[in-house]
Amino acid sequence: MTDARDITETGWRGSREGWLDAAKSALIESGIGAVKIQPLAERIGLSRTSFYWFFKDRAAVLDALLEDWEATNTGALVSACDAYAETVQEAVLNLIAVFLDGGGFEARFDFAIRGWAHQSDAVRARVAQADETRLAAIRALFARYGYDGDEADVRARTIYLVQIGYISMQVEEDLETRLARFPHYVQTYTGQPPTANEMARFTARFR
Repeated sequence: MTDARDITETGWRGSREGWLDAAKSALIESGIGAVKIQPLAERIGLSRTSFYWFFKDRAAVLDALLEDWEATNTGALVSACDAYAETVQEAVLNLIAVFLDGGGFEARFDFAIRGWAHQSDAVRARVAQADETRLAAIRALFARYGYDGDEADVRARTIYLVQIGYISMQVEEDLETRLARFPHYVQTYTGQPPTANEMARFTARFR
């Protein structure tokens, strides 16, 4: 929470990023019902009138949340799929790395958006489109390494649905446990185990 600096006293109205961060935190912590203007103002210690310098109304900040989610989570996944890798095993390690802490994909944000989708047809459609965009990126990854269409599709779905399952079930694993499983995941996803050097380079990124 920022210092309480009401606009009537200081002229400080906050920032668009600050209001959006407050909305994101409220969504993650308490669901879409908590993303309301007055509670957000109280959260960041500003008057509600400050909100309107950055957003037309509540619908505008809700749309901004969806745009931020798409840029953050879908963007991180697609970028990982496009990253250079010498082998398919290394490419898959690049991909699943985004789901680790610091990897760019915010699991709690994804979980919150999917919860919101249960209450909104429009959000459900945005989630469905994001899922297809992500799956298409993973299919393209496998296609680059010679997997045909049907096999690339099934392998892409296997990776993605496992990761979404982790998020939906809110699985908690310590880093060492998860890293120890990754060679087996890679072999399952690609049909080939990663080399010792590939795993060494990968684990060095997170230790």
